[in-house]
Amino acid sequence: MATLIRGKISNKITNAANTVSHKSQAKVSGMFARMGFQAATDEEGLGFAACDDLDYDHRQGLQMDIMKNEEMGGGGEGSGDMGGDGTMDGDSHYQRDGTGPPPSSSKDGELCAELAKGDSPKITAWEAGWNVTNAIQGMFVLGLPYAILHGGYLGLFLIIFAAVVCCYTGKILIACLYEENEDGQLVRVRESYVDIANACCAPRFPTLGGRVVNVAQIIELVMTCILYVVVSGNLMYNSFPTLPVSQRSWAIIATASLLPCAFLKNLKAVSKFSLLCTLAHFVINVLVIAYCLSRARDWAWDKVKFYIDVKKFPISIGIIVFSYTSQIFLPSLEGNMSNPAEFHCMMNWTHIAACILKGLFALVAYLTWADATKEVITDNLPGGIRAVVNLFLVAKALLSYPLPFFAAVEVLEKSFFQDGGLAVFPNCYGGDGRLKSWGLSLRCALVVFTMFMAIYVPHFALLMGLTGSLTGAGLCFLLPSLFHLRLMWRQLQWHQVFFDVSIFVIGGICAISGFIHSMEGLIEAYQYNIED
Repeated sequence: MATLIRGKISNKITNAANTVSHKSQAKVSGMFARMGFQAATDEEGLGFAACDDLDYDHRQGLQMDIMKNEEMGGGGEGSGDMGGDGTMDGDSHYQRDGTGPPPSSSKDGELCAELAKGDSPKITAWEAGWNVTNAIQGMFVLGLPYAILHGGYLGLFLIIFAAVVCCYTGKILIACLYEENEDGQLVRVRESYVDIANACCAPRFPTLGGRVVNVAQIIELVMTCILYVVVSGNLMYNSFPTLPVSQRSWAIIATASLLPCAFLKNLKAVSKFSLLCTLAHFVINVLVIAYCLSRARDWAWDKVKFYIDVKKFPISIGIIVFSYTSQIFLPSLEGNMSNPAEFHCMMNWTHIAACILKGLFALVAYLTWADATKEVITDNLPGGIRAVVNLFLVAKALLSYPLPFFAAVEVLEKSFFQDGGLAVFPNCYGGDGRLKSWGLSLRCALVVFTMFMAIYVPHFALLMGLTGSLTGAGLCFLLPSLFHLRLMWRQLQWHQVFFDVSIFVIGGICAISGFIHSMEGLIEAYQYNIED
């Protein structure tokens, strides 16, 4: 009898101790859950507060399950305080038989699921080189003969110099994406130009650099759109001079055909025309060079000067620099290469090819027309050929417009409308992913803005020089060298420091002088109503 009494008393004491222990465990778990940590207990803990001594062995089995769950880090989102009704807030939805809600569908989980399906397709060095070539061999090379007009042989040297510098700054920009780990191996720790800029300004101003780069990108992309509208109006006006339609009117007509760009959600449709644009540009270059070669006997070699026009040459610097801008998308391009080690080789041959082709095109075209060289070289062609070539150019310009437009829209939306709690304005997209009416209105307003700029500033070379001096020099010369010095100072050798400082100083001088003289040229053209 005494043994039985002692056994019951022992069971009662054990039950009381277990109850107190698991109530404390539940409260601690709930506290950690509220602090953001994942709790380790689940609903089996509830049984210890309600069971009696008759199911002692069963409760011991449940306790072992709890201990296993704790060791595995499993469990629910968190366990709250145990209520008086024997229920516990937080983990009561998890069941021992495995039923309950599905796992959390967070963004990280979706990203992991996407990564599990397989990596995105990579590109080869040849494909990367083709993209870079399209960027630095675009239709803006049509303004290079105008640069030779005011720079002579120094303009040719500048074409070579800009190619060398832009190739070098592209490489050091990619170098800023990497850091050495503990084993001395290079690891890619940044993904974009903005990440590099933010890293340079951290920790005091962790977002300042990214905002500066975003502003420069937006300016360059919007100015590129404006240049496409300007060149379209210019080409159409010079192709059909007998029609009673002014250059500004042609710009309005071109913009009307570009309004559907406001409805773009992706570039799948536009990308189908990229090959057509490239082929059209190739045909244009062949036609222009073939015509120039046909007049090789009349080339004016004596017109190529060894001196420069101090007032006009800084504008030429901006034109040449702008024709080489590709740094904006180089980090993304390198990150998508199947063999990033081939990036340096790719940059070398693309810029060597661009340097040779641009130099030959600019020199041959200038030798053909000498002092009569116009801002857009196709305006010098005779009537019949000019109309055909200009129609190809207009088609290329209109098909190329959606690319920088969509990129500018993406930067604006991410910066002001979609950056979580930091967004200045509400999201442009509804819950179903559809573009809201006011978001569409903003896109249309951007298209109309490019039209008004093209109407009131219809000067292709001056605008190109201004853009190259303002943002081209900054993104291609100043910022890469500055970031390289800031992030990799300890690893740089003396000659690398010398190159970076020299490029920064020269780029700064070119940017300031080019900006001032381009603005003076625009003001003069506006005051005296000088047509392009």
